[in-house]
Amino acid sequence: MSTNKLTSDVLNLDMDAEVEKISARFKSILRTDLNRRGLIIAMSGGIDSSVSAALAVKALGKKKVFGLLLPEKDSSDFSTDRGKILAEHLGIEYIKKNIASTLEAIGCYEWRDEAIVQTFPEYTEGWKNKIVITGGAEGKINHFNLVVQSPDGELKEKRLDLKQYLQIVAATNYKQRIRKSIEYFHADRLNYAVIGTPNRVEYDQGFFVKNGDGSADVKPIAHLYKSQVYALARHLGLPDEICNATPTTDTYSLPQGQDEFYFALPYEKMDIALWSLNHNIPASELGEYLGITEEQAQWVYNDIESKRKATYYMHAPAVLIEPVPEIKL
Repeated sequence: MSTNKLTSDVLNLDMDAEVEKISARFKSILRTDLNRRGLIIAMSGGIDSSVSAALAVKALGKKKVFGLLLPEKDSSDFSTDRGKILAEHLGIEYIKKNIASTLEAIGCYEWRDEAIVQTFPEYTEGWKNKIVITGGAEGKINHFNLVVQSPDGELKEKRLDLKQYLQIVAATNYKQRIRKSIEYFHADRLNYAVIGTPNRVEYDQGFFVKNGDGSADVKPIAHLYKSQVYALARHLGLPDEICNATPTTDTYSLPQGQDEFYFALPYEKMDIALWSLNHNIPASELGEYLGITEEQAQWVYNDIESKRKATYYMHAPAVLIEPVPEIKL
């Protein structure tokens, strides 16, 4: 039986104390755990990377934080613009590198489009696309639909077969992995550590690419719910363009919310659902709080647990055939 009470203030933070705690840990981790001089941050213009960058500057000062803007041809101009606004607001050195030509060279767009054409034969240059999730929030098995838009604006949607789904996702995962390679190049040349930017819901639910955006030396906000990250952004005085930005994947050419692609609920409700499950709040109480039925709330709980199991691989380190006792991790 839970002794916790679900109220509107369960995600409230002591902002000053949180900033101080993260700053102290940043310094300790660099000095004691990693032996690095500073921090690398890839800035997407989203709330998570923006707050992570601001916290890094709070901890180390602007001269020891280096920013990267890494757009490609499907990236929103708004994302790049917000990333530049953030870098200039923080006063950090940064560079912009468009990775579209690299992705073109290794077949990212070609492999993706091949799978899309197998679902929509009419799809060709000038069309846009995204993947959306459905099922889990209705108590069913999750599956994915492909949405395409023709140049004249007509939208079409069709359920993806597993083969095509896996190929589209594998191709788009190139984007995060190429970005991470660039981050580690600059980390190596500067003797810096790489920041990973998942919030608690993303980290818990495996919403990242293994050896892509999931790869990092330090993840400063993985313990914070996204609502708390937004609150920290405002507390840290980040620009309004960032504080008011709607979470997106910024991976597909059509606009795509994170709840469309992966999560059962919008972030502010997803935070409450995850907190509630973590604190043994009954589904009936969650349902009442969110204005949904107990059955629907239980479906959300089941979906969270299902994603935890399905994405365990995302967190897992390489498996050794037998231990190497001299290496202590």
